Amino acid sequence: MAGDRSGRRWVAVVVFALALYVVIRAAGTPRGDSPPRTGASAPATRGPAPSASATASSYDPADYATQVRARARQTGVSAQLVMAVLYNEAYKPHDPAFERAWQKYKPDAAFGIANMHRATFDEVRKGRDFAGRSWTELPDDRDLAIEAEAWYLHDLAAQLPAAWSAPYSRNDLLALGYNTGAGNMLAFAHGATPGSQARSYLDKLHTGWAKAGRAVGT
Repeated sequence: MAGDRSGRRWVAVVVFALALYVVIRAAGTPRGDSPPRTGASAPATRGPAPSASATASSYDPADYATQVRARARQTGVSAQLVMAVLYNEAYKPHDPAFERAWQKYKPDAAFGIANMHRATFDEVRKGRDFAGRSWTELPDDRDLAIEAEAWYLHDLAAQLPAAWSAPYSRNDLLALGYNTGAGNMLAFAHGATPGSQARSYLDKLHTGWAKAGRAVGT
């Protein structure tokens, strides 16, 4: 049956990705009693060169609270929302080598800790101080990923109507827009019902909202 074949193909894809990741990490992980630890006070610096935090195997969005607060102030969006979206997007390994390997298998995959697609990044960067930067730099430059995320949330907010009939907060709609696009965000604002994936994304946002607030000191 077509459904069974599709299911087997998806399982094969997942197994391939996990096997590839294990190989990459095994090749790049330093030997020793304990892995490198990500510092919580990494400066919001620019540049394509990967930092120790960008190449570490473990990742906690809270380690980037400094950058989140700075980019939230710069763009006029909620730092708690920026952090909550990062927690939502932390469902896959954010390792530069893994992301690039996966992108070769799936060219439309997203890059960076905020999981941004190429078309979105290319649109968001227009007229901004990172207009000369490339989407391919996102896996290595986590501050750039956060900056692009914050500006995208800013751009989504600019498209919201002054009032809406749906029972969603502004932050709810912006998170839904981040996950599904501006068109769907506006449809939800006017009463459309989110699908299961969008609903799950929103539920996860609500579950992690307090944690995101603690991370940024809200």
